[in-house]
Amino acid sequence: MPIDAFLTGTNIALVVLAVAIGVLVVKGIKIVPQGQEWTVERFGRYVRTLPPGLGLINPLFSKVGRRINMMENVLDVPEQDVITRDNASVTVDAIVFYQVVDARRAAYEVRELERALTNLALTNIRSVLGNTDLDEALSSREDMNRKILHTMDEATDPWGTKITRVEIKDISPPQDLLDAMGAQMKAEREKRALILEAQGYRQSQIERAEGDKQSKILKAEGDLEAARREAEARERLAEAEANATESVAKAINKGGRDAVNYFVAQKYTEALAEFARSSNQKTVFLPLEASSLLGSIGGIRELLSELGPDSGGSGAGGSGGARPAARRGSAPTISPPATPPRS
Repeated sequence: MPIDAFLTGTNIALVVLAVAIGVLVVKGIKIVPQGQEWTVERFGRYVRTLPPGLGLINPLFSKVGRRINMMENVLDVPEQDVITRDNASVTVDAIVFYQVVDARRAAYEVRELERALTNLALTNIRSVLGNTDLDEALSSREDMNRKILHTMDEATDPWGTKITRVEIKDISPPQDLLDAMGAQMKAEREKRALILEAQGYRQSQIERAEGDKQSKILKAEGDLEAARREAEARERLAEAEANATESVAKAINKGGRDAVNYFVAQKYTEALAEFARSSNQKTVFLPLEASSLLGSIGGIRELLSELGPDSGGSGAGGSGGARPAARRGSAPTISPPATPPRS
C-alpha cells in the first residue's frame, strides 16, 4: 500500500490515539518499592494508597501524592541544655526510633513529620529531666526513656506514627559539676573504706576476745582436770602408803623387828657411802653419829648370831669386846643419823 494512501486523516487520528493511549498506560503504571506506600490523589484529594508492588492509576485525573517510608526510621535529636530539678545544667543528646503505620495520616495529618517528631522529642526530654534530680537522671536513665517513649507515642498516634524506642545517648554535666561529683564520690568511698576498716577492726577484736575466752576456759578446764587427777593420785598414793605401813606394822608385830633393824642399818650405811662418793662433797667432818653407826652394825651382828651357830655369831660372842646378846624380842636402840654439817 502506498504511504500516501495510508496517511489519511482517519489513520493519522488512530495512530495518534494509540500513541496517546500507550503514553497514558505507561504513566498509569506505578511500581512501588518494598518498604514504601504511595498515596493517590484525584483532583488534589486523597483517594487510596498504593501498596508495594505493581499499581495502576488514572494518569489523566489521578497522581501520586506522597511517598511514605514505612520502615523503622532513626531520628537524631539535637543536643540541648536542660536544667534539672536541683538546678543543675546538663547537656542531653538522644535518638528516637519511629515507624509509620498509617500512610494516609502520616501524609495528611501532619506537615513535615520528622521536624514535628524532633520538636516533640526535645520538648519531652526537657520536661522529663526538669522533674528529675541530677543523681536520679544519671542513675535511672531507663526510667526516663520509658517516660519519654510513653508521652511521645500518645502524641504521635493521630499522625499514624508509632514511637518504638527512645534512647538518651549522653547526659553531660558541666566540668565544675563533674569535679564536685568526683570529690563527693571520693569522699564517699573514703568514708566507706574507713567504715569497713573500723568494722574489720571491731570484728577482729571480738574474735580475739572470743579466742582468749575460749583459751582461758579450756585452760581452766585442763587445770581442773589436772588437779582432780593429781588429787586422785595423791589419794591412791596415801592409800598405798597406808596399806604398806599397815603391812609393815603387822610384820613387826609378828616378830620382824630384827629384820627392820637390819634393813635400816643397811640403808643408813648405803646413804653414808653415797654421801662419801658425791662429786661435790669429798670431805666429811666429824663428829658424825659414829656410835649410831656402830650400834647399827652391832645390831646386825646380834641378828646374825640369833640366826644360828653357823652364822659365826657365837664365835664372835666369846671375845671380851663383844656386846652381850640382846634379849629375844627386844630390838636394839638405833639413833637416827644427825644431819651432817655444811662444808
